[in-house]
Amino acid sequence: MIFLDKKYMVFGYIRVSTDNQLENYSIDEQVDRLTAYCKAKDWVLVKIYTDGGFSGGNTNRPALRQMLEDIKKVDVDAVIVYKLDRLSRSQKDTLMLIEDVFLSSDVDFISINENFDTSTPFGRAMIGILSVFAQLEKDQITERFTMGRIGRGKAGYFHGGGNAPHGYDYVNGKLIVNEYEAMQIEEIYDLFMSGKSINAIAKIMNDKYDNRNWTAASVGNALKNSIYIGKVQFKGAEYDGKHTPIISLEQFKEVQCLLHSQERENAKTTAQKSPFRAGYLLSSLIYCGRCGARYSANHGYYKCYSRSKSSEQFIVDPNCKNDNWKIEELDSLVVDTIRDLMGNKEMMQELTSRTRANKEYLIDTKKINARIEAINKQLSKLIDLYQIGTLPMEILTCKVEAIAQEKNSLLEKLNTKDDKPDTITAFIDTLNSFETSFDAFDLDAKRMLIATLMERIEINGNDVKMQWRL
Repeated sequence: MIFLDKKYMVFGYIRVSTDNQLENYSIDEQVDRLTAYCKAKDWVLVKIYTDGGFSGGNTNRPALRQMLEDIKKVDVDAVIVYKLDRLSRSQKDTLMLIEDVFLSSDVDFISINENFDTSTPFGRAMIGILSVFAQLEKDQITERFTMGRIGRGKAGYFHGGGNAPHGYDYVNGKLIVNEYEAMQIEEIYDLFMSGKSINAIAKIMNDKYDNRNWTAASVGNALKNSIYIGKVQFKGAEYDGKHTPIISLEQFKEVQCLLHSQERENAKTTAQKSPFRAGYLLSSLIYCGRCGARYSANHGYYKCYSRSKSSEQFIVDPNCKNDNWKIEELDSLVVDTIRDLMGNKEMMQELTSRTRANKEYLIDTKKINARIEAINKQLSKLIDLYQIGTLPMEILTCKVEAIAQEKNSLLEKLNTKDDKPDTITAFIDTLNSFETSFDAFDLDAKRMLIATLMERIEINGNDVKMQWRL
């Protein structure tokens, strides 16, 4: 009596496609190889499952699906194939079948051609290698998809689909200006430029319009969104959009300077986050050079909070004796200093030169993306060479590590942005606005202009130090 359960029981799997019939991978050839191998090993080949004319790019194959079902019902020890790509041409699918189906059912997997056998230590180690390449394959698919979206972004198209930003409608893949909503966006920018806080703007908008619920967060997002100056963004990169801008570039730059001003960051509450909280030209810009407290304006003078003790919460050193400054004298000094800067041709030439010099160091994204695409093709070719058995694993691993390092370095460069040229350009533009319009502006607009040019003013006795936004 023969006890088959003491024998090594295996299922055989065969796959051919039309192209492979010409590569000695015919059904008969594979049957002969599997049969001879099992006979040499004294294994019992229980059944051979054959998928004829099916691609290895997915697992939607009738014989394969049947074998996976039978594994759950029949006590077999292994699945055997002639070549690894007969099971699948997808590293991800191969790993899934081996780990999630075969090994989880205590069924080993054996490939004759690659000497791949999960019942051996080396074969089990290969599972880890396969997982690396499965992840690589997944990343490459994601990257190709991402590159397509980047290409769409570079072409100027919005990626948000039906979630169009307020001020636009999304029609046939494009952003079209919604005149009623665009009017509201323009009003938000104008209110902020006039000195209104973000909370105050949200309340004004909700009282005046009922087509959406404005919050401090949504107002802040609208003020920061470059979509309104005709830009589109994807994965941290910004491109010129196909849509019509709602806000001018000059107004947007001024708003960004105010949004990121130090005085707003130091404000205690959201309601205070306005650079124009007091009714004086230099309000919120002046600091004590001795104790570090702010200066306030009252009774005709700018005074250190610590010395005047007008607001207990802002006192830093109760013994501070820093000098007071007459409001009109300090205002005149600051305005005259700005005008002196405008008349300093050497300084203006230096700023212009710095802008040009910085721009020379901006990265060539087109060249870097082209190199990344070439690396992706090289990775795919290496994997193909490994699968057809012409590239040893040791060489493959070294090559993959080397080009992966280069790719990571290129991706880091793409994520590095140098915004200094834009900062200097905005500063020069504001100086030009100061020269042409300052005297005609009202107090709020004058404060805004000075706050855009100056980070802070520090007083130490009779000495005044002005810090520019550069």
